[in-house]
Amino acid sequence: MDLDTIREVTVARGRADLAGLGGSTGVLAGGTFLFSEPQPNLERLIDITALGWPACTTTAEGLEIAATCTLAQFADAGPGRELGGGDRWPQWPGTALFAQACRALVASHKIWHSATVGGNVCLALPAGAVLAALVALDGVALVWTAEGGERRIPLWEFVIGPGLTVLRQGEVLRSITLPERALLARTAFRKIALAPLGRSGALVMGRREPGGRCVLTLTAATTRPVVLDFPAVPEERVVAEELAGLDPVLWFDDPHGAPDWRRHVTGLLAAEVAAELRTEPGGQP
Repeated sequence: MDLDTIREVTVARGRADLAGLGGSTGVLAGGTFLFSEPQPNLERLIDITALGWPACTTTAEGLEIAATCTLAQFADAGPGRELGGGDRWPQWPGTALFAQACRALVASHKIWHSATVGGNVCLALPAGAVLAALVALDGVALVWTAEGGERRIPLWEFVIGPGLTVLRQGEVLRSITLPERALLARTAFRKIALAPLGRSGALVMGRREPGGRCVLTLTAATTRPVVLDFPAVPEERVVAEELAGLDPVLWFDDPHGAPDWRRHVTGLLAAEVAAELRTEPGGQP
């Protein structure tokens, strides 16, 4: 839709062009949410897509994903694919969550080519499946501060509630880094919704690292991502005990699912994820 309050759009070519963010000035990347509803508080947009950030970059620590990486680029990542410059993606099984997360969103492939990873993270919606995948893989956000510095924030701490993040006025999400130990992990994915193509009511992602550590990430059913960390893949009883100990206010309530239903189905999905991770690829426990 048209945003009739916008009086100016600035295309950022360098970090200095980001000055003035905050208040009535917002960030424009993919814009798929921005242009989906009125934004009466905004009068100016700064387009960050011309900053030239590579979508995905391998580093000594693992993988850096730019905030401007599109969902299509994100979903296409994985072993056997071309990374760029003739290089191939490392054999990281954890990247299987990328495409699964994108398919969990209620979005067409046309949207995939515009919407960005950073947009999904910063929207901080409980059903934000890309955010969930990055949390599940122990992502760390790199944030550019308004003063010209930067800070790093574990992604599970980045979102504090529906639509709420720890970003301060004038700050920009630059990228998310995933550690190699998480990318080397086996993963499992479960989702449920009230309608076949409806918004996620509960979403559980799990990873089992080569050393045995197991992490379950709960989203969609909760107001923010919840991470359950275990030294080994937990038994169903242990998972149930952990879920029972969560603060009741964490369970999300909206037309896509009541809190008691979300809590119940999350328990079922978490048990399934743990059971899958407990089984070796060949089918043996």
